[in-house]
Amino acid sequence: MAGRFITFEGGEGAGKSTQIARLKGRLEQLGHPVLVTREPGGSPLAEEIRSFILAGHAKPLGPFAEALMFAAARIDHLDKTIEPALRNGTNVLCDRFADSTRAYQGSSGAIAPSLIDDLERVTLAGTKPDLTFILDLPAEVGLARAGERRARKGEGVDRFEDEDLSFHQSLRQAFLGLAKAAPQRCAVINADQSPDEVEAAIWATLRERIPELTQRVARSLDVA
Repeated sequence: MAGRFITFEGGEGAGKSTQIARLKGRLEQLGHPVLVTREPGGSPLAEEIRSFILAGHAKPLGPFAEALMFAAARIDHLDKTIEPALRNGTNVLCDRFADSTRAYQGSSGAIAPSLIDDLERVTLAGTKPDLTFILDLPAEVGLARAGERRARKGEGVDRFEDEDLSFHQSLRQAFLGLAKAAPQRCAVINADQSPDEVEAAIWATLRERIPELTQRVARSLDVA
């Protein structure tokens, strides 16, 4: 049986990494195999492209060139990491996927939707998430959280964190628009609350959308 493909989307500082780690722990406690990955990245070649993009080297080339680089990274990520895991019955939790390209380079980068459609069709070759969690919160809250995280780790801003507030506000609206356009796949989660509350909302949604993942692999055991 193929694994399930679940993606997490949202603006900067939305808490995707925290919630992915929590969901991974809960699923593994129930006996489900889980692979955590990210975009851009997730395979050796894709990680090289990630470093190039986040360092800002692709920005002077414009949003379409960035979108092409994300697509190249995504193809390698799918071929080397995501698809083999899914075929093996492993559930994949991915920090960002194709929706981020639509939001960052599409809606915010002013690339025509039809062009994004064509690029996505070639890149994904039919592979799409079973469920996408969009962690939503005001842009200024997310940027403040991201700044606190960087301070703790001693890191500088990356290519996208360095954009102004209006960019991040339009990014939030782009993600909400994507959720509205694909309600069967996407679930918007209020991320402007405690990590425990966000985790509970994600788990409740998973129970509704993919109930088999919230049950133990050994059916004779009690369900958590």
